[in-house]
Amino acid sequence: MASSTDTLAEQIDTMSTQTIVYTSQKHGSDENGDGSEGKPFKTPLQNKWELLSKAQSKKVKTLYEVEKRKEKAAAERKEKERPQRQKNIEEARKVIITEDTSLPTAKAHKIKALQNQHGERVKVFGWVHRIRRRGKNFMFVVLRDENIFFIVQCQTYDAITLSSEATICVYGVVRPIPEGQTAPGNQELVADYFEVIGHSPPDGADTLLNEEFHPDIQLDNRHMMLRGENISKILRLRSIVTQCFRDHYFDRGYYETFPPTLVQTQVKGGSTLFCLDYFGEPAYLTQSSQFYLETACPALGDVFCITQSYRAQLGRTRRHLAEYTHVEAECAFISFDDLLDRIEDLIVDVVDRVLKHPEAHLVFEVNPGFKARKRPLRRMNYSDGIEWLTENGIKNEETGRFYEFGECIPVMPERKMIDQINEPILFCRFPAELKSFYMQRDPKDSRLVESVDVLMPGVGKIAGGSMRMTDFEDLSESFRENGLKTESYYWYLDQRKYGTFPHGGYGLGLDRFMKWLTKRHHIRDVCFYPRFVGRCKP
Repeated sequence: MASSTDTLAEQIDTMSTQTIVYTSQKHGSDENGDGSEGKPFKTPLQNKWELLSKAQSKKVKTLYEVEKRKEKAAAERKEKERPQRQKNIEEARKVIITEDTSLPTAKAHKIKALQNQHGERVKVFGWVHRIRRRGKNFMFVVLRDENIFFIVQCQTYDAITLSSEATICVYGVVRPIPEGQTAPGNQELVADYFEVIGHSPPDGADTLLNEEFHPDIQLDNRHMMLRGENISKILRLRSIVTQCFRDHYFDRGYYETFPPTLVQTQVKGGSTLFCLDYFGEPAYLTQSSQFYLETACPALGDVFCITQSYRAQLGRTRRHLAEYTHVEAECAFISFDDLLDRIEDLIVDVVDRVLKHPEAHLVFEVNPGFKARKRPLRRMNYSDGIEWLTENGIKNEETGRFYEFGECIPVMPERKMIDQINEPILFCRFPAELKSFYMQRDPKDSRLVESVDVLMPGVGKIAGGSMRMTDFEDLSESFRENGLKTESYYWYLDQRKYGTFPHGGYGLGLDRFMKWLTKRHHIRDVCFYPRFVGRCKP
């Protein structure tokens, strides 16, 4: 059967007289395409239609011819070695080895717990990796020539068919590494016996994917990419960061709540809602738990939640997700300045807790240049931001004019500002028309609302918050002005009818926080299984 490389090379051969070759990442196929506009190739990998020049066509053809020759040589070599390998396998099946019972009984331990087991015989479960990796979840296994028992075991069927990603249990003695050498955790396991728990194909996962593959292919195989060193470190760090958020809130006297994710009301805007049928009634996946948290304040006081939120935004950028982890809090009887202080305290304290964690080394392993931010964080009003853009010559690209008060500051000029200032900013007091209908007006300037966006260098906005409207009539009118039926929000408006009180809160995107902490280029790199436009698998 011809390989995909053969097929594509033959297809390119038949097109040597054509001047144009069409490719499309979205609609093309390297197996079934013929390079015409109706049946384009998939490569070169692009997100739009591309025209392939004669020179490019020749280069692609040459590359595939080289790959074809490599495939042929590898196949011939494999076929030549097949009889001897089969013979070795049959001989290996005859070698049966069992654990040496004269040795001390091995106790099972996690790799990261072996620092306290030096000199003891242990057994460790894990997956085989051919390259040396760093971190407390990796162990360097040493096979000593003087261990005749182990040399014999290496001739068994399990040993000669062992491949990367196979699951094994290794027995041996843990000890510090010899002086002048390096290994994960500065220790090694001198093995005396092993057993295979689960085999892996001969080439392991190497043929399935690698770091050079296109991101979509890597995401299709996310379940295997998770085993990579960097991704596993980021996910462990994400777990620690989430714990530190909870520790912060509990230490400050908050109660955790668990709001519903299936709702029949909206918080942000109808165009970003995922709609579904809920037993014959329309319902949505929540955009935010804010409204529900507000109802908890009279019962519990200061509250928070860490849960999933959903936005049906069609934009596919490196900082947007359709499903993301939302850290939200609502605080009773506070002022706007109190709210800013609490947000500042949250960010600084969580980072401090992460850096004091026993596995804080993960931060610097994935982001060597990370520096913690100290109080106070910079605060800037929207009006000052408009002046800063003018003073630094940043104009509206569409109009060619400088930004004026009342205009929305788009992502790019906002990013230029935050990256040039190069420190976190609490960006405050926006014009009411630019923010949500439930935000409290600034008592000193009714044109503004008491709102804040938290901007981080390299990421942009990671959080947003405000004081909430407290007057029943004002909030009801704001609902109507925004085309929302007050009847659907009776339970929310009741908070103003039955004992209203000053309160405010915020929502922070954990994924964006992680993007900033780890300095990742794309937000999908800090997620377990990212969900965004066109991506809902695996």
